[in-house]
Amino acid sequence: MSQVYTGIELGTDSIKVVVLEKLQDEFHVLASVHSPSDGVSKGQVVDIKKCVSSVRAALKKVDDMLGIKIIKAIAVVPPTGCMLDIAVGSIDIDGVITGDDVSRVLKDALIGRIEENQELVTAVPINFTVDEEEGILDPKGMRGSMLEVKVVVATLPKEPLYRILEVLKLSGLDAIDVCFTSTGDYYAVRNARLQKEVGAIINIGEDITNVSVFNKGIQIKNATIPIGSHNVDRDITYIFKIREADSKRLKEQFAVSMQVYADSNDSVTVSVGEEEKEISQVGISKVVEARLDEILNLAKKEIKNLTNREIRYIIVTGGLSEMAGFQYIVESVFGLNAKVCNINTMGLRHNRYSSVLGAIEYFDDKMSLRGKNVSMISESDVQTLMSPDDKTINNDNIISKVFGHFFDN
Repeated sequence: MSQVYTGIELGTDSIKVVVLEKLQDEFHVLASVHSPSDGVSKGQVVDIKKCVSSVRAALKKVDDMLGIKIIKAIAVVPPTGCMLDIAVGSIDIDGVITGDDVSRVLKDALIGRIEENQELVTAVPINFTVDEEEGILDPKGMRGSMLEVKVVVATLPKEPLYRILEVLKLSGLDAIDVCFTSTGDYYAVRNARLQKEVGAIINIGEDITNVSVFNKGIQIKNATIPIGSHNVDRDITYIFKIREADSKRLKEQFAVSMQVYADSNDSVTVSVGEEEKEISQVGISKVVEARLDEILNLAKKEIKNLTNREIRYIIVTGGLSEMAGFQYIVESVFGLNAKVCNINTMGLRHNRYSSVLGAIEYFDDKMSLRGKNVSMISESDVQTLMSPDDKTINNDNIISKVFGHFFDN
């Protein structure tokens, strides 16, 4: 059976939706949308009605692309205020270990671990033990009498998480799982080397910058800095006295990350009322560089505050990291071991999608460990995707579940 996954992130600037199909262990993009967002600030829903309207608009674009209605998704949420803890669980087994046994031992590790004002986001296994054999990453198929697991339990405050889930429910989406944006960022860039080392991932969002430390692929620390891409827009607006919409456009299409790489002969003209204002690439890049340098240096300090371990890699992502010359300013702050994320998946190819893309890969990995084969669309919808001339949607096969506890996945 074809596996189709959908991920959605409610950002301050845009709603990101990605639909992937997995065929023969390869992911293929079926649809990707970044649509204007309203009702979200600093990654939190502040106006449910406005946010629902934004999500519905984004979903309509996806539905129109595919010819089917998306009703299930992975909710990609910011780790702001998250709590990370290590727990241990154990169960008795008799015979060959199955995916159900993996699910049972993970549930055992969670008993009594969730505080009353917190909600579980995920439980990431560090390793398993079968009888006396330790350090196992996937115990399925092994034989034994006892299965143990050491796991990182990640929770979020209930209220902000439930507001995000309520928006999705009111928009017609069933959130079947939740994933941190930071986890998604890691899975979007992970490779064999990163899975063995300690490193940090920095995601520069619209109005917050998230800094996460990972040890062998597992998030162990997190911090949030309350500035982001929007601060760059405001700086340009203040210095050059132009509209913020023009500032954002110039940031994305004209400025470069470091003024030393700007063209001294290049300039643009911007209308300010009835006047025309000329802005040089050197001038605007100087303003941009100052703010980028501040954000990256604050992130550098947070990494030092979060861990004393040697950081072997630093990866910077987020839409702002697509700016021309961004790798140069990253290296100037962190050194040559720091890199800019490079999303090269056909159909995406923009760092704004790193969290959602990686969240889907994380969910697939999670389901594989539990021995489950999951698809987020019905068989009839699969047939519709395979037959682009037939755009008829069989609504009888689309069943929305009542909003509730979905962490059994």
